[in-house]
Amino acid sequence: MLMRFFHTDSLAALFNEALHVWLFVPWTIPHEGIHITTTGFTMAVFEILIADDHPLFRSALLQALTLGLGPGVRLVEAASIAELEACLAQKTDWDLVLLDLNMPGAHGFSGLVLLRGQYPQVPVVMISAQEDAAIMARAREFGASGFIPKSSPLETIQQAVRLVLDGEVWWPQQSQEAIALSAEAKAASAGLASLTPQQFRVLTMVCDGLLNKQIAYELTVSEATVKAHVTAIFRKLGVRTRTQAALLLQQLESIPAE
Repeated sequence: MLMRFFHTDSLAALFNEALHVWLFVPWTIPHEGIHITTTGFTMAVFEILIADDHPLFRSALLQALTLGLGPGVRLVEAASIAELEACLAQKTDWDLVLLDLNMPGAHGFSGLVLLRGQYPQVPVVMISAQEDAAIMARAREFGASGFIPKSSPLETIQQAVRLVLDGEVWWPQQSQEAIALSAEAKAASAGLASLTPQQFRVLTMVCDGLLNKQIAYELTVSEATVKAHVTAIFRKLGVRTRTQAALLLQQLESIPAE
């Protein structure tokens, strides 16, 4: 397999390089799903999940980490919350998850809250093109170990990842703004963290307006199973209707309502 290393100094530049390769270099379309890259031939020193729905940004970030962490790093890509959950179900001792803020299958910070609730031993660093200080502060409040803007220089990205792998945290300077979570957001976070991955999937489908029959079809389960999940979800979240559940999930959106 041909491995091309990009010589540049920012993730944005790596993205442009990846776009060039994507458009102009002959390649074969891989099978959909989870992609694994291991540099070198030694046992992986670090194992990192890259969760981002944009394949070009995943490629750019993969190249940045390969250059920064050296041989032995094992990088696994996930394009959705469902793929991320599948990786975590197979293996729970990942060294780090790099999680895009806007992922298919998640509502704002709901993916972060789910990971912190179900896999508290795995540090999560948010990556996003949104660089608002309030968003960074909310990521910290919801349990992230750091926040990396996608416009960051390569050295910054590599330094941030190394620090978190060493058990530290990393936050941009502008994230130091104090943002207190509302009581509703704290309640939503606590309730969501108690859900199982399957219950989380059902909840997101409920909030997307799907009926129990449609959810059963999508998840390949019986309608009775979906009803049981919905009952358990409502009990854990302290709500009685689908509308209330959707409103509660909105508390975890990336930008709080004014």
